[in-house]
Amino acid sequence: MIRYTLAASCIALALSANAGATTVDEELKALKARIEQLEAEKEQAPEEKEMDKSIKFGGAARFQYSYEDYSDANTDRGGDFDFDLFRIDVNGNLDDVIFSAQYRWFEYMNVIHHAWVGYNFDEEQQGKIGVTQVPFGILTYASNNYFFSSNFYLGLEDDYDLGLNYTYKSDSNRLDLAFYKNDELGGLDGYVSDRTHRYAYDVVGVRLAGEGIYDAPTAGYAAGEKNTFNARYSHNFQFDEVKLELGVSGQMGQLEIENGTDGDQVAAAVHGVLNYDRWNLKLQLTDYKYDVDGMDVERMVVAAYAFYDSIPAEATSYVADLAYSLPVKWGPVSNLTFYNDYSLVTDKPSGQEDTFMNVTGVAVTAGGLYTYFDFVVAENQPFIGGSMVGDGGTNKRFNINFGYYF
Repeated sequence: MIRYTLAASCIALALSANAGATTVDEELKALKARIEQLEAEKEQAPEEKEMDKSIKFGGAARFQYSYEDYSDANTDRGGDFDFDLFRIDVNGNLDDVIFSAQYRWFEYMNVIHHAWVGYNFDEEQQGKIGVTQVPFGILTYASNNYFFSSNFYLGLEDDYDLGLNYTYKSDSNRLDLAFYKNDELGGLDGYVSDRTHRYAYDVVGVRLAGEGIYDAPTAGYAAGEKNTFNARYSHNFQFDEVKLELGVSGQMGQLEIENGTDGDQVAAAVHGVLNYDRWNLKLQLTDYKYDVDGMDVERMVVAAYAFYDSIPAEATSYVADLAYSLPVKWGPVSNLTFYNDYSLVTDKPSGQEDTFMNVTGVAVTAGGLYTYFDFVVAENQPFIGGSMVGDGGTNKRFNINFGYYF
């Protein structure tokens, strides 16, 4: 571009000299100054082009059909077909800063799923700040089905809180360290209109004796998670065609209770993930406990999806999932993933009944359309006609959830 500008200026200079408008020396001085300016701009241009800038938008719209044997109204109608959610995702990087966020609209609430900014220190190390996934147990999910495992409803699978994350990841090892100041809604005194409007389950109160399972916390006994530390380590082994991940996780934090009472919580897990050919096996053992000074607490109040619920103040859970992925060429259908996911929550206080959930299903991939077909058999399981602190019978649910991702 500079060469073309220079040539044009020379022609103009020659013509103007003949016309006697200005002297040749004056034109040459002006031309030289312009060339220096263009050269300076050219030196800066490559730096701007090298700056890595990228922003990508995406999202999904999901719908759901359910047939529930524990709801007479639902079975009388032959099941229900509902709108599930619409979501928007944004991911990208500006220079060395990376970022990701997702917002979800349901029929009954709008929530932030995650929102963070981060920095890649090198190819193996990354830091994040914001609403991030808590590094605990099997990542990204300890399940294959639409309903997750029972751990999700205890706040121990796919949980998101507000804080700092550090991740070191090599071919064989991964170390996650995190500190969360509070939950994603700002803790006990967060500036939100409804503390039940959240994607992931968090403790929001102490459940007193005699209270209903789904009651809001009693005045003075609302609570919020704070100052939680997480550490997770996993190691990957390779044995010919078999890949094995073994890992341990720990979580320790405090509870801020409205009346000034101190509380704390601790959780630990060991897990294994095995991949062989098209087979995948997930196993996890988890144990957790909540304590409140001066109280013999048996239940805690949790919140998510626009309602309050209750969980045992302590328990042990087991997760065992088996999946098989089958590539196919059936028109737009490219893959079928068959699975059976089993969860058990036991060792609850005061003889509370166990929770179990077994989900048999298949996930179908067809272009941007992703569909779960799930048959659920469960007892004392949220969203399957029960609660973690309930004593109900066995319930069944057939569920189809399909969504288009763009």
